[in-house]
This record gives sequence, C-alpha cells and structure tokens, in this order.
Amino acid sequence: MHLLQFSTSHYCRKARLALGYKGCSYTIENLTPGLHVFKLKPLTQCTTVPVLMDDRDQSSTVITDSSRILAYLDQRYPASKLIPENRDQRDRALQLEDWLDASIGTATRFVYYQYRANEGKAIDPSLVSMAVIAIVRRQYGINAVTAKLAEERLDLALPWIDRTWKAQSFLVGDALSVADIAAAALLSPLALLPTYRETYPALFERIAAIHAICHEPLPPGLSEPARS
Repeated sequence: MHLLQFSTSHYCRKARLALGYKGCSYTIENLTPGLHVFKLKPLTQCTTVPVLMDDRDQSSTVITDSSRILAYLDQRYPASKLIPENRDQRDRALQLEDWLDASIGTATRFVYYQYRANEGKAIDPSLVSMAVIAIVRRQYGINAVTAKLAEERLDLALPWIDRTWKAQSFLVGDALSVADIAAAALLSPLALLPTYRETYPALFERIAAIHAICHEPLPPGLSEPARS
C-alpha cells in the first residue's frame, strides 16, 4: 500500500494511525502543498489528502478521505476492528469521528496555523515552513478572527474529551475505535501549543498512548516532556 500525504497534515496522521493499528505495511509519498494538485487531480479527480493506494490484488484501489480510508481498512483487514460491531457503539463511534473530522479537526487547523504564523514562528522559521504556513492560511481563510472562533470551539470540546478519556480508556466501548484514532490524530498539532499542553496534560498522555498502540512516532511536541 502507498499513502499520498502532506507530512504535517493531522488528517494524514489519522490514516497512518489506522494503518499502524492494523499492522499494514505501506510506503509514504510526501506531496508539496499547492503542487500536489498535479499529482492528485488526474488520479482521484479531487485535490485533498490523504489518498491510499492498495494494489495488493493486482488491481489498484484508490481511496480518498481519512474516514473512507479507515472504513476501507476495517473491511479489507477485519482483525482489530476500528468500527464496533455493536450497533449502538458503531453509531456512536462514527458520529464522534464525523464530529471530530468536520468540527474539531478544522478548529485545530485554524488555531495551530495562527499560532505558527505568530508566537510559534520560532518552531521552524525556515522559508519553506513559512511559505507552507502562508499557503494554508490563505487557502482556508485563517486569520485572527477565524482562529478566535476556532479557539472557542475547542474550549467547548476539549473538556469533554479530556473527562471521557480520564473516566475510561476509550471514547466508545472497551476497545480502540475510529473515534479514538480521530481524536488522537486531529488534536495532535495542539501539543506544540504550551497553553493546551499545560491545561490538558492527561489528554496528551492519552494521545501519546494511542500513538504507541498504533506504532506511530509521536507528533511534534510530544516527543519531549511538556514545559512547565
């Protein structure tokens, strides 16, 4: 299998976590934002990543969108199910995944790139990094106002996720599901923001634990102890 991705995309991290949890062998191709359309448009008719290519049966299957990739992996490799078989748990896990994808992952992107363009410039002040940040901010309309709205959305969501993970190991049922994979991936960029690391230490410990379960390297900000 072959994964087309942006190296910094938290939606691509979601796909990698699922691939690691399933124990799949795969290669990665990192694309350049902006130029990626020339690779993806002829292949998928879309311009978004991640894209998974599976040619294990001599016929190449191309899957776009992180949620569709997780569903495909669960069907193609049914061991270690990510979508619960219990109907109520399945519905809950898929609802949470959709909420995390559509709302929380988007809010994380706005807050993260606003931080990187301002207080977080020192993380990587290289011209390439700053150029990528500028492209993303322009593409999604990220500015002080939209980032503030995203912060407010996170302020409503993070306490619930934090409380749930403290009360039980998994967001749904008694096993890892698409909900945990989505939360661990889509919140991971916030590990570089000291405010979130200091406010929700247990949440980021759980994110790190899920990365270990999925055999995925820790995201930036979690490879070292949080600053006090």
